[in-house]
Amino acid sequence: MKKILTLIVLLTSSYMANAQAYTGKGDTKIQIGAAIQDLATGINATYDIGVGQNISFGIAASYLLDVNEYVDADFGDRFDIKGRFNANLQDVLNICDCFDLYPGLNISLRNFGGHLGTRYFFTDGFGLYAEGNFPLAKYNTDHLTPAEHLNNQFVLTFGASFNF
Repeated sequence: MKKILTLIVLLTSSYMANAQAYTGKGDTKIQIGAAIQDLATGINATYDIGVGQNISFGIAASYLLDVNEYVDADFGDRFDIKGRFNANLQDVLNICDCFDLYPGLNISLRNFGGHLGTRYFFTDGFGLYAEGNFPLAKYNTDHLTPAEHLNNQFVLTFGASFNF
């Protein structure tokens, strides 16, 4: 078992020397993962493209698959799409090329919000990500129904990140 763990560490460390989490203008990332929140879980996908040394724009879509039974949620309540802006801080913070920290803003069908995410790349093409999303301003300021609350709350997403 010790030999297997040593081999995994050696292989991973050799890949990490070449992995880059964000390379600037033209950098393209696709992320696919799980979304976990109050009363529901689902899937999340993002597409980001670098437009500058530390700036990227993108789009995110999510669909809630498992919604608590007391929430009467149709397709429109389960789906959300967002335009996003990221400030990629990898070189600003002078951290490992394989790691990126990115705060950002997004505008969706439901609200104006923010997110804080991180990516860690094991190879040039594959890594993991985690992201926290939160609303800053909701379009509907009335008391939200449980279905309206689904896309107007803190959401944790995590999964695989791919570099293209």
